[in-house]
Amino acid sequence: MGVIRDETGTQRLLGYVLDVGGDDRRARCSLDLDDRHLNRQDILHGGIAATLLDNAMGATASLSVDDTGRHPFTTLALTVNYLAPGRPGQVQAIGRITGGGSSTLFVEGELRHQDGTLIATATGVFRKSRPPEAR
Repeated sequence: MGVIRDETGTQRLLGYVLDVGGDDRRARCSLDLDDRHLNRQDILHGGIAATLLDNAMGATASLSVDDTGRHPFTTLALTVNYLAPGRPGQVQAIGRITGGGSSTLFVEGELRHQDGTLIATATGVFRKSRPPEAR
């Protein structure tokens, strides 16, 4: 439980950290932005913003069945709304379960800059998957 680092190739490539240790059962995905994460306008690339939201939201879904936040959930749908540019500094995405049942969950997410600016919001549908060892 707690902080997950360097667990997947994507995580190692981008450098984000996943925190699944909060008492509120909401995962947080943080990234210190540098020039590798910026687009031609020197703001956070939208695809990376979506990746951070997807990770925070999927891990939040996982926390509904697994205290480690590692039980696999598959993203069935993800809609991202971009509200403000992501400037260099730290950004953090956080997920919140809004509904669903035993195998499919509806999750919302927010991505904020360290200064509090809301960069993007997302809604998603996530389905519980079998762990790799059970396949």
